[in-house]
Amino acid sequence: MRGMLLGFTTLLLALVYQLSGQPADGDVHQVAQVHLADDSRLVVIGSNRIGEQRLQVRLESDRNSGRVYEASNRLNGSMEYDEYYQPGDRVLVAIQGLETGDTPQVRVLSHYRLPVLGGLLAVFALGLLLYAGRVGVKSLLSFLGSVIIVWKLLIPGLLAGISPVIMTALTLAALSALIIISVAGWSHKGQVALAGTLIGLVVTSLLCLLVGRWLHLDGMSQPLAQSLLFETGMHLNMLDIFYAAIVIGASGAAMDVAMEMAATMEEIQLNHPDISRSALLRSGFRVGNAVIGTMTTTLLLAYSGGFLTLLMLFISRDTSLIQVINMKLVASEAARTLIGSLALVIVAPVTAWIASWVYVKDEGLVSGTVAKV
Repeated sequence: MRGMLLGFTTLLLALVYQLSGQPADGDVHQVAQVHLADDSRLVVIGSNRIGEQRLQVRLESDRNSGRVYEASNRLNGSMEYDEYYQPGDRVLVAIQGLETGDTPQVRVLSHYRLPVLGGLLAVFALGLLLYAGRVGVKSLLSFLGSVIIVWKLLIPGLLAGISPVIMTALTLAALSALIIISVAGWSHKGQVALAGTLIGLVVTSLLCLLVGRWLHLDGMSQPLAQSLLFETGMHLNMLDIFYAAIVIGASGAAMDVAMEMAATMEEIQLNHPDISRSALLRSGFRVGNAVIGTMTTTLLLAYSGGFLTLLMLFISRDTSLIQVINMKLVASEAARTLIGSLALVIVAPVTAWIASWVYVKDEGLVSGTVAKV
């Protein structure tokens, strides 16, 4: 079964990669080093810079030739997007005309951050492998597979105009099956965790459809939502995409809670094989209470941490709490947090109930040690 799953997963990822196509902009991306930086056309206002920075860069792939390319870096005053470069910086550039023999047109895209991010990924992978062993290998494979499927399948599907709720639900259901089964196998634990996760996805989707209309949300509070809508011809349903974002954000936590409940109740049953179904269910509820108590707070901190500067801005302007809560942006994030938390409150007991029926077949088996569990 696991061999078939691995083969199917490999085939799926290969198919998705082949169908994804290649970029059509004709640019060649290379790593370069800034040789000179001319800031004479920049206007500096405090820590903000506006204008054009003229750069000379050397391609690292052509380092021996010593050839220098002219490039420009426009700063529009948007500090969250603008990047400022100095001599010696490693940057990612896009080059047009390099292979055709024309005069190359060089655009500096960003600082080259791949080595640092790759190092963090390597440390994460090493720690996971050292701690989890074979399970860590399966987790890494499912992690990479999830990234590829989301990037190559889910996002292109959303851009193509497929219903965001349906597309997201189907993709996350497939990803949940891939991740859970690759880690736990097609065992009772994997089946219980998968069932709990799928129920959580259904609950989250239904809550999104109900609450979004009651709160009069439009989905435009997401980062760069307006730019995306304009660039795609105004045909996307941004509210449904907002729902999809909520489901995606809640799916990981729901999967985590479902797996914790399934694994914990399996351990209880293995250590007390004669435990009754009702006693196992009570133990599962007690475990679920502790898990939910911290997981909901984790969601709150995760979402609020992403909007820390916004909250600071409100306080600096002495904005009243009632005004802050009723703002579209804040209400959207509050709905995201509460819907995700409510889904977890449902996933934990439902998973415990499913596990009690899967792990214990005979309610009549009661051990004298049950009261101690």
